[in-house]
Amino acid sequence: MQSTLFLPTSLPTLHRRTLPFFSIRASQSSPSVTVDSPPESSSAAAATQKLNKYSSRITQPKSQGASQAVLYGVGLSEDDMDKPQIGVSSVWYEGNTCNMHLLELSEAVKEGVREAGMIPFRFNTIGVSDAISMGTRGMCYSLQSRDLIADSIETVMSAQWYDGNISIPGCDKNMPGTIMAMGRLNRPSIMVYGGTIKPGHFQGNTFDIVSAFQIYGEYVSGSIDDQYRQNVLRNSCPGAGACGGMYTANTMASAIEAMGMSLPYSSSTPAEDPLKLDECRLAGKYLLELLKMDLKPRDIITRKSLRNAMVIVMALGGSTNAVLHLIAIAK
Repeated sequence: MQSTLFLPTSLPTLHRRTLPFFSIRASQSSPSVTVDSPPESSSAAAATQKLNKYSSRITQPKSQGASQAVLYGVGLSEDDMDKPQIGVSSVWYEGNTCNMHLLELSEAVKEGVREAGMIPFRFNTIGVSDAISMGTRGMCYSLQSRDLIADSIETVMSAQWYDGNISIPGCDKNMPGTIMAMGRLNRPSIMVYGGTIKPGHFQGNTFDIVSAFQIYGEYVSGSIDDQYRQNVLRNSCPGAGACGGMYTANTMASAIEAMGMSLPYSSSTPAEDPLKLDECRLAGKYLLELLKMDLKPRDIITRKSLRNAMVIVMALGGSTNAVLHLIAIAK
């Protein structure tokens, strides 16, 4: 059976991106996307009631006084109690290039959510670096970290009654973990990929994480000395971002974009490119549209979209780990 890849077309720049499941007005004079602002004044509560159908469980009943007291304590106003609350979950931690910048990206997502008239609340999950743990017993914890990430997001989103989710993953098992949680919750959600790393350079040569793996073979064969080996290691990972190649992180980011759960170009925008911050700020506006349409992950993740994901993995020569993760997402 022949598979067809369904991808958005006519997307010349990040700022003109439109998702296939959105209907958004774009200004002819400006490349930025415009989204209707939420209603204001006294009609705000009635107009946004359908958008905060989960958080209203704790913000509206007089019997939930303790819940509301805590929300006032973290800085919400009376008007804020009528707005949708969005969980912004990042897989940030300092000990991995894939994840070290996600706190900054989550701050940009938070700004975008607030600008869209909603209430953002950030929280983190755990993470495991496959590059660090590879070849050690630490790798035994890699796959289970995916499920811990999914469990963490599901737990916080459910307990806190958030209306929607924007997740910012960075490393291999992060991406499927966030999408698994979104599917379980089935509340409007978007994934913002942390982005890939830029290549490193030394003596006119380009290096990446594969160079760091392979250089050991050259060293033990006597082709290079230890000083050169150390120089390659110091220049293989020059900053933030996921390992530069079609390994699990970039493979799953591409598959999830084809699936329709992230903005176009999310998988290919490098971690340290200014457009990645633009994407983060745009996510809130698009999530608002999802809330208005009540368009949920299970509406987007279908047999057809999963086939799209499989086709893009094959077309890009992606990681075979995608088989494990797409099955888990489909469940």
